[in-house]
Amino acid sequence: MAKKTTKNKTKTKAKTKRTLKTPSFKLSNQQKLIFGSLLIILGVLLFISFLSFIFTGKEDQSVLSNFPERTEAYKNWASQLGAWVSELFISKGFGIPSFIFSGLIFLSGVYVTLNLKKNKLIKHWIWGTLIVIWLSIFFGFFTHKYDILGGTIGFEMNHFFQDYIGKIGTSFLLLFGLIAYLALRFKVTGDTFVKLFKSAKKDFKNDMNPNAEDKSQTTLVDNSHSEEAEAIKSAFEITLDEPEPTISQHSKPKEHKASLASETSTKKASDDKSDIKVEVEAVEEEKSETDNLADKLVEDFGQFDPTLELSNYQFPPLDLLKKYDNEGISIDQEELEENKNRIVETLNNYKIGITSIKATIGPTVTLYEIVPDAGIRISKIKNLEDDIALSLSALGIRIIAPIPGKGTIGIEVPNKKSTIVSMRSVIASQKFQQSKMQLPIAFGKTISNETFVVDLAKMPHLLMAGATGQGKSVGLNAVLTSLLYKKHPAEVKFVLVDPKKVELTLFNKIERHYLAKLPDSEDAIITDNTKVINTLNSLCIEMDNRYEMLKNAYCRNIAEYNAKFKARKLNPNDGHQYLPYIVLVVDEFADLIMTAGKEVETPIARLAQLARAIGIHLIIATQRPSVNVITGIIKANFPARIAFRVTSKIDSRTILDGSGADQLIGRGDMLYTQGNDLIRLQCAFVDTPEVEKITEFIGSQKAYPDAHLLPEYVGEEGGTNLDIDIADRDGLFREAAEIIVTAQQGSASLLQRKLKLGYNRAGRIIDQLEAAGIVGPFEGSKARQVLVPDLVALDQLLENEQQ
Repeated sequence: MAKKTTKNKTKTKAKTKRTLKTPSFKLSNQQKLIFGSLLIILGVLLFISFLSFIFTGKEDQSVLSNFPERTEAYKNWASQLGAWVSELFISKGFGIPSFIFSGLIFLSGVYVTLNLKKNKLIKHWIWGTLIVIWLSIFFGFFTHKYDILGGTIGFEMNHFFQDYIGKIGTSFLLLFGLIAYLALRFKVTGDTFVKLFKSAKKDFKNDMNPNAEDKSQTTLVDNSHSEEAEAIKSAFEITLDEPEPTISQHSKPKEHKASLASETSTKKASDDKSDIKVEVEAVEEEKSETDNLADKLVEDFGQFDPTLELSNYQFPPLDLLKKYDNEGISIDQEELEENKNRIVETLNNYKIGITSIKATIGPTVTLYEIVPDAGIRISKIKNLEDDIALSLSALGIRIIAPIPGKGTIGIEVPNKKSTIVSMRSVIASQKFQQSKMQLPIAFGKTISNETFVVDLAKMPHLLMAGATGQGKSVGLNAVLTSLLYKKHPAEVKFVLVDPKKVELTLFNKIERHYLAKLPDSEDAIITDNTKVINTLNSLCIEMDNRYEMLKNAYCRNIAEYNAKFKARKLNPNDGHQYLPYIVLVVDEFADLIMTAGKEVETPIARLAQLARAIGIHLIIATQRPSVNVITGIIKANFPARIAFRVTSKIDSRTILDGSGADQLIGRGDMLYTQGNDLIRLQCAFVDTPEVEKITEFIGSQKAYPDAHLLPEYVGEEGGTNLDIDIADRDGLFREAAEIIVTAQQGSASLLQRKLKLGYNRAGRIIDQLEAAGIVGPFEGSKARQVLVPDLVALDQLLENEQQ
């Protein structure tokens, strides 16, 4: 009953969600005509009311106090409502300039009716309101009492200004307002007034000397407007019908004929020239100096190749992976027929008829797709999950009702004889070999026996959970094996955390090829919880450093940055370098949370939230996905989830946000989701001897001098004490001093980039340099002043200290 009530609630919620629609404010053409006509009529009525108020306003003053009384007689042409609105706008408002509001309302009606663009209408309202305010204050300047000329607002505003700046200041303020309005509204400049003065002066001279021009000559009508008139015309969108050029009465017919002849000749010449095509020469855009330099470097040396240092590196061959005899899917027709009959029989017992049934055979599970008769409720079939499992004598079935994208209901039934999905089969598939993904991972095969390949860079982080012995460690090995077969050591680095100390130890052999570690650690595989905390914080420092590089290179993600670096557009002398992907793998996350708690959760959450753009990706595995281990912050940043078989539905909901993981059959049977639908997969099996062969093959080849070093992180208890004593100085003091003196820039961030240090240690070295007299005191956001001019002076200073 509880299930039914909850389902009914969800259905009612879904119905309410469907009925609730966002309101639409778009008007139809008929509604626009009605609303626009209303605004036009309202504008006309306001104009009539305002006009009448000028003549009848004083007579209506005595009866306005009784508004609204039908018995009172009003002189206003729009009766008592017109008198009241006019009193509000003109007498108590802005005065005579209120007529502009009636025009704006009328103009709004025209815009709505004709469905014109509203952007210019908004401008008309803004500028119109501003000129109303200015005119009200201007007219109020000349009145000494409340008057309809400037209204109450104009009168009060003038009193306010005159109390503070006097009449002279108010007049200058009004003049400034007029100049600002003309400059902003009609684009008037100082040249405009100069041209007006010159034209007025010329007209004055012509009036004083009328015989200067021969009026008997032909005078044509000049239809060109001045710049000011053109600005006003465009501002108010006035379309003037230009009159055609007319011939003066004093002009002679011969002159008219000559002009017509010249027009026809020019027209013929233009017609002849219209056949001639103009060839436009395309001019290439000039490249910047940096682009030219980068192109020259690419032409001379080619693009930067990060794999050049290990150019002879060979990827592991497929022969290292085991090939099983029973890899191909064998179809047992008797089993299919038997399962089909039992499913149909069980559904018939509950009066559920089906029209068709289809079977899709997978390596571990067979999917039976059924189409029920019309009128059958899906929830009725969903509730028969345990009954169907009982009739089939299966370990556990899973009903998908309905299958997304299909009009069928799926029943997943485990096969009596499961098929092994080997790692060799998924690595050798064309889907994996021809993939163009950044970090391709071949997990295994789907129910339809298709190789399932995903991109870790797009996930961007992966959360794995499963009970002991259900295939979780094999899944981690499959992920690492996929990357080893596809990516060069220069392109990806692994940070492996193994609290159990036995699961990932085989990857020690590829330490100098693929692994990353802290500078002072001996083993690349991290097993100590204290080192885990330092490593995670070091990754946070690496993340911040990479974001700084991306910011300086004007790139948004690691792919753009590396492409720019390969094209030699980034200078290594500025601190730029090729950035490999870093994959953090944590085998047992619950143990870290139990022992370290927030010290582990905080950097994990930071990396999960921010590190995707700079190529740091997390793979976290745990045995029991409880809410105190996988917190809400971690879950929110891990959209990609993998669930092997778990013991309870609560664990399934924690990892997948839904049921299904408790009905898996184990031995690599898993569910994958990336925030959308659940996909059932059979994880590819890679055994320990296979991993050992792969790591031995890679480890026997030429490697880098050391593992990829992460930035150093010194905990709160670590580091050196700030002291003038030479014995207490940091080990990198001399090298840091040389960097500071060479760059002549005393900043901790410079030491972080050059020496790959954490912020705390770099800050302590800066303090020691200050105590030694190499850099000056702290100056806020500025870099410290370097007191030593060159390396020779630095050597003398340090030698004197030792003496």
